[in-house]
Amino acid sequence: MYQKLFSIAALAATVLAQNATNSSSTGTPSLTALLGSTDSLSTLATAIEGVPGLGEMLSSASNVTILAPSNEAFERFMMTPRAAALTSGDTEAIQALLSYHVLNGTYPASAVTEMPLFLPTMLNNSDYSNVTGGQVVEALMQGENVLFYSGLLNNATVTTADQNFTGGVVHIIDNVLTIPQNVSSTAIAAGLSGVAGALTQAELVGAVDSLEDVTIFAPNNAAFQAIGSALSNLTMTQLAGILQYHVVNGTVAYSSTLENGTTVPAMAGGDLTITIAEGDVFVNSAKVIIPDVLVAGGVVHVIDNVLNPNNTDAAPEPTAEVQTAAFEGASSVASLGSLTSGVPTPTNPADFGAAPTPADAPEESPAGGEGAAETGTPGAAPRVEGAMAAAALFAGAGVWLNV
Repeated sequence: MYQKLFSIAALAATVLAQNATNSSSTGTPSLTALLGSTDSLSTLATAIEGVPGLGEMLSSASNVTILAPSNEAFERFMMTPRAAALTSGDTEAIQALLSYHVLNGTYPASAVTEMPLFLPTMLNNSDYSNVTGGQVVEALMQGENVLFYSGLLNNATVTTADQNFTGGVVHIIDNVLTIPQNVSSTAIAAGLSGVAGALTQAELVGAVDSLEDVTIFAPNNAAFQAIGSALSNLTMTQLAGILQYHVVNGTVAYSSTLENGTTVPAMAGGDLTITIAEGDVFVNSAKVIIPDVLVAGGVVHVIDNVLNPNNTDAAPEPTAEVQTAAFEGASSVASLGSLTSGVPTPTNPADFGAAPTPADAPEESPAGGEGAAETGTPGAAPRVEGAMAAAALFAGAGVWLNV
């Protein structure tokens, strides 16, 4: 299938070029003409033609931005497990993947800044997205590069920007985007055994995975270890209540929307208080250490402390290296033991936080070091980029992405 897809790419490009006509007296090409005349997009053209009606829909669309993976991006993609939809001929999955690369709205590269933008896509299929208005991608300027973040913190760098066509603009990118997965699958893919185990023990996997328009503040494994003695004494109902206190249902609160001093209602009852201090974002007494992990139903922010629904007044210590646990009297444990014993081992953890290709990757400092790359406006949650995010998540702390 891999060879077939690429062998017909040249033929498809030729046909597109022969059939393409300009739709504007100003010389702005149609999408068909643009794809047909751009050698590096012949595989994308083939994929679009392979989905009945998709080519016609995109050609007639207006005010859209297309994030167009290059031939090389598709070549790398075809070597990963994520390419199963293409190799199996699953038309619905292929359409979902391509729809996730089409943004509602025209966004030139100049519109992307160091403040994250969360842009809705044409992916509205409820089998893949539970976000009102369409699943999003995150757009962010890092150095001189424009990046788009997708599921599992995978990102793509714009290599050729602002290719105008009659319906909007095309940006050529160096990676195929990843459709955000549900919460539990994201946790397993990232090797986040603590959260996956807690969800299973509390019998909340199905409920959390099916939530729509949700924000989750997810403690990492180190946070759970810090209150290990308290965890061992919890009933299933008590554990469920703690996990639900980390969930804000009905609101997708991306990092750019979090404001100092605001409160948001938790699913379990009670409020969560947002504090921005010393350049960091806190929820109650927990610090956001990795923001904006996109999931099928919304967004996850990874935090360094387990929130306590019986200690809603817990406040942060912005200058402290480690926040005080919100569970008074709890002591730490070396491992999470039975909590994580049944959690599957990720089959391809390297996919999590995939960075731009080396030729286009912005210069970065070692993960977690003093020079760790951060972007955004003062007070915004720090962005840990690409491979750095993956390294941070797979370090000894073993970040936990779910509640």
